[in-house]
Amino acid sequence: MRVSSKARMNRLFANGGCLDVAIDHGVCNEPSFLSGLEDMAGVVDALVNAKPDAIQMAYGQADLLQSRPGKDKPALVMRIDMGNPYNAQRHKVMWSMLQNHDEPIIGALEMDAACVVVNLFMLPDEPELFRQCVANISRVRADCLKYGMPLMIEPLVMLPNDIRGGYQVDGDAEKIVTLVRLAAEMGADIIKADPTDNPDDFHRVVEAARVPVLVRGGGKEDLKAVLVKSARLMGQGAKGMVYGRNIYQHANPRAVVSALMAIIHQGASGEQAWDVYNG
Repeated sequence: MRVSSKARMNRLFANGGCLDVAIDHGVCNEPSFLSGLEDMAGVVDALVNAKPDAIQMAYGQADLLQSRPGKDKPALVMRIDMGNPYNAQRHKVMWSMLQNHDEPIIGALEMDAACVVVNLFMLPDEPELFRQCVANISRVRADCLKYGMPLMIEPLVMLPNDIRGGYQVDGDAEKIVTLVRLAAEMGADIIKADPTDNPDDFHRVVEAARVPVLVRGGGKEDLKAVLVKSARLMGQGAKGMVYGRNIYQHANPRAVVSALMAIIHQGASGEQAWDVYNG
């Protein structure tokens, strides 16, 4: 017997789109990602007050959101895997593992998550890492179908480590579309995809996915440029964003959330969103 995931999907996309603020970076074991996340209780307080659609966390921190009484709070998206591709120095062995292989979504069910998210890494010369990700997704997909838990797959095409270090995003549209198509074939309910180098190519990613696509934010950038690019990507058919460092490492996260929510839910342009931020 399968349980429908419709109710959980509705929690994420209650207003048609979704801003998911990612603060699950502690699983990456990368010190630079933790700047701004030292006080997790304070970060969660600030984000709940900013009112995005969702907050993305790992099991060990999810109680900071889900222990709050009442229903008027962002939905929980739970990261249920971890890996080591984000450090500046390449590891001798690259790996990606589920945090609980025997019962991978049990923590998400316990915490009443609206969705779980798992990586699909495509790194140069790392076929075993890719195989591990495929195995992880296959294992999780079975439980998601059983318990009605939406599965967000995060396909990440990365550049060689020696180009910029820390396996930076490869924005080649052909590569992104191909990996997104694989995620769709594996049964993703939602896909978290990197933006293409040319935002006007992103419609190809949306077409390959056939499920809601949320844009991955990546590293912190100039905020106005982020807003302008985000609006262009929404115009190509994205249903929202999963942004972390561009929100939690900013001096005014609440204003950034308001600007992004205006783009997602009110169709604001990048310039209009910039006005919302400054207002």
